[in-house]
Formats: sequence, C-alpha cells, structure tokens
Amino acid sequence: MSFFRVAARAVRAPAQPRIQVASRIQRLNQARTFSVASVKRADVDAHDPHHEESFEEFTARYEKEFEAVQDVFELQRNLNNAFAYDLVPAPSVIVAALKAARRVNDFPTAVRVFEGIKAKVENQAQYDEYLTELESLRKELGIELREAMYPESS
Repeated sequence: MSFFRVAARAVRAPAQPRIQVASRIQRLNQARTFSVASVKRADVDAHDPHHEESFEEFTARYEKEFEAVQDVFELQRNLNNAFAYDLVPAPSVIVAALKAARRVNDFPTAVRVFEGIKAKVENQAQYDEYLTELESLRKELGIELREAMYPESS
C-alpha cells in the first residue's frame, strides 16, 4: 500500500462495517462460480473453439454453406476450406458444391472439384467410387472430367 492510501484511511472513518463488505464479497464470489451442469453443457457446445467436430456435423455445415453460395468467390472459398481438412468430403457435400457451381455458372470450378477429390482420396478405387456415385449429377449438369478433356496429360 502506498503512503497516501494509508493516510487517507486514517483520516476517513469507514462508511460500512467490515461484516457487510465481507458478505458482499461472498455474494459476488457465489455469482461467479459455475455449476457442474453449465460446464458439461459447454463441453458439447458446437461454437466452442476446442470442440471436436464430427464428420456428420462437418457434412451438414458444408452442405448448408454451399446452399447459401451467391457468387464464385464464396464457392471457391468454401471449397478451399472444405478440402483443407484431413478428410475427403462426403458425396452430399460434393453434390451441394456442384449445384452451387451451376447456380453461379462456374464450369471451371465444377471441373476442379473432381480434381480436388482425386487429390484427396487415398487410391484410384476410392476416386472411382466417387465418380460412380456422382455420375448422374455430372451428366445432368454437363460437367466433364479433366481426364476426358485432356487424356494425354493425365
């Protein structure tokens, strides 16, 4: 404590008895404590920065984001973010991305989606499974694969 605080206390009489101050501090401390239930709820909060997102949550989040895409920038940003994770997005996410590419009329990005899948899968068999599952949508939207357009560069 500084000299000025000690001198000021010596001159002024305390306005409240010490017992009331102590009870006020106890009430403040009780208000600050967390219950076990609130801590448990925070553990499963999806907005917690340390929350481990499940594959289903990831899939639902990106499906929703691709459905809301309004321009090419948003589409490419969402694709970059989706492919940045250490997993291959589910076919439903790819479907939403391809539909978003069609909605914003961006053919090159739609082709690049398949290049991204090919880069992310572990082997050619997995890539072929994605192609088989997405073939009808690919035909419907008129999306050609890079391998079909440039067979010599594959």
